Amino acid sequence: MILRSDSFEHRQPIPPEFALGAPGGGFGGNRNPHLAWDAVPAGTASFALLCIDPDAPTDPALVADAATPIPVEHPRGDFVHWVVADLPADLRQIAAGSCSDGVTVHGKPAGLDAGGRRGLNDYTGWFAADPAMAGDYHGYDGPYPPPHDLRVHRYFFRLFALDVPTLALPARFGAGEVLRALHGHVLAEAALYGTYSLHG
Repeated sequence: MILRSDSFEHRQPIPPEFALGAPGGGFGGNRNPHLAWDAVPAGTASFALLCIDPDAPTDPALVADAATPIPVEHPRGDFVHWVVADLPADLRQIAAGSCSDGVTVHGKPAGLDAGGRRGLNDYTGWFAADPAMAGDYHGYDGPYPPPHDLRVHRYFFRLFALDVPTLALPARFGAGEVLRALHGHVLAEAALYGTYSLHG
């Protein structure tokens, strides 16, 4: 299975129109990028899609201290930007801006992205203590790395072809629940990544 995008090239920068944070401050376009795939294995009954940044700083105090650069070698963890389960088996692409187009303050509700159930991304927890932004962030919300982070972040889009039409998920679910539910049902996986930085 092969995954590609017309919105950015593999291992190349993601344009600000697909990011939550824009260079120079403020919000970006926060549109979901275009994705397309082919060479789908026989027996595929659904797809699951995740977008994860593995370069997120692990110390919130350091993130909050904009005056101190975050070193490249600072310990990193995952930050989830997009979760979709039960995408239809005949789906072969997701159009740019079809699932997210602009910033939705307090998050997007549960619903469908390209016919699949959208789960919670990690802005749900990140904004939880901010009354101006707090809410349940379902579906896609794009890159917003700290401007004082010296590391260029990578954003991995992972598509799983599954042998079941639906995953056993709770009503409120995130990437962790999807990864546990798809165990033993993966026929193929395809991935690509783009980069983004607000430093400099």
